[in-house]
Amino acid sequence: MHYLETLRQLEAKGVALESDSDEEHQAIARFQNLLSDFKAPDFRSRVREVYAGDAFFNDTLKTMHGAAEIEAYLAASADAIDKGSVEFLDLVARDGNYYFRWLMTIRFKRFARGEDKRSAGMTHVRFDAAGKVVLHQDFWDSAGGLFEHVPVLGWMLRRAKQQL
Repeated sequence: MHYLETLRQLEAKGVALESDSDEEHQAIARFQNLLSDFKAPDFRSRVREVYAGDAFFNDTLKTMHGAAEIEAYLAASADAIDKGSVEFLDLVARDGNYYFRWLMTIRFKRFARGEDKRSAGMTHVRFDAAGKVVLHQDFWDSAGGLFEHVPVLGWMLRRAKQQL
């Protein structure tokens, strides 16, 4: 299932946290705290506290379904970096939809060693009645944020941009 299909199904269910409730504030805080530091010692164990068992997740690189898949993917991603964090810049909430604008800083183990790479993006989130993420869709420049730092592929992407 894809983003728009998942979104339509969730909107049809009409499940949303009550606006400005303690539950809403706690759900937002759990989500932001999880992604604020990918290298936190308890990062992996907190993933299932944040994502619902049947959650949809797409970060423009990969689509996953379910907390177990998301946990494995995020843990593998965290293992591939020396440092990774997300700074949340602002949040807009409307009708059960939450849009987080962020700035991610990553230091890769294999690419551009020793250099922090930054990328800006936005994430659309929906929470279930229990305050767990059931939809996570990222919107960001994965080419500039990741692929341009991969040897050979990065050179080709930079070259293609110069030709445009």
